[in-house]
Amino acid sequence: MQTYIAVDWGSTHLRAWHFEHGQCINTLNLPCGVTQIAPGEAPDVFTRHIAPWRTGNALPVVMAGMIGSEAGWRAVDYLPCPLSLDNLGERLCEVADNVWIVPGLKQELDGEYNVMRGEETQLLGAMQLAPAHCYVMPGTHSKWVGVEDGQVRRFDTVMTGELHHLLMQHSLIGKGLPPQVRDDAAFRHGLETGINTPSLVNRLFATRAAWVLGALAKTSVNDALSGLLIGAEVATLSRQYRPQQVTLVASEVLTPLYRQAFACLNITVVECAAQAAFLDGIRRINDARY
Repeated sequence: MQTYIAVDWGSTHLRAWHFEHGQCINTLNLPCGVTQIAPGEAPDVFTRHIAPWRTGNALPVVMAGMIGSEAGWRAVDYLPCPLSLDNLGERLCEVADNVWIVPGLKQELDGEYNVMRGEETQLLGAMQLAPAHCYVMPGTHSKWVGVEDGQVRRFDTVMTGELHHLLMQHSLIGKGLPPQVRDDAAFRHGLETGINTPSLVNRLFATRAAWVLGALAKTSVNDALSGLLIGAEVATLSRQYRPQQVTLVASEVLTPLYRQAFACLNITVVECAAQAAFLDGIRRINDARY
């Protein structure tokens, strides 16, 4: 099935792609994520912005992300791991005529719990585009995923992006700072510190102390903190997963930052563009239905 609509509906943004005979003919990117709209408003947003692409409601729509959460259109099940993602197309939830939401994944292992929504679709595409045993998916909540024999065996979540935002916007580390300027040297120093001392309990406040005492430019705190958090994430999770090679599923902004971190640990990186992975995942899910 090469004519369909793919939707990535997350917490902050709604992104959609209209495919006709395998070619993308329309795109949409709006700040209408599930946290940006009123409860119960998702169907109306869909009607205004996506439904006009459909022909008599016949065109299938496959949606993934937080639209399947309690804050979205409808709460859709989490599928338990271990799991083969090839089965995702058989477990979709229909919320309107030929409008489907992809289920998320959950992990309940030895008292540890984890969930993902949206990344499972991206992961399905990445497994075809860049096969690996370990996938790293940076973002607000970074995901590390272990795959064996085509099954998702385990995954971990690291709140790297959200921590960076909270610390810069709502803590003393970022309070009173001027507009930030890119500083590769500050990022590199923070990265090395995070890798060598991944326990951040005492390192976070040291970032504030550094700019208060003039050792770190006030315009460079953003990059220094980014390096520190990414370094700590990569060092900590690399010890758990012990990969010799990872497939990095990331945006153009985050890919070079994580590549530097893995280079410090001599871990080979294969890149996979996040959007390409998501669209390939949606395509495969949609194809599985026909």
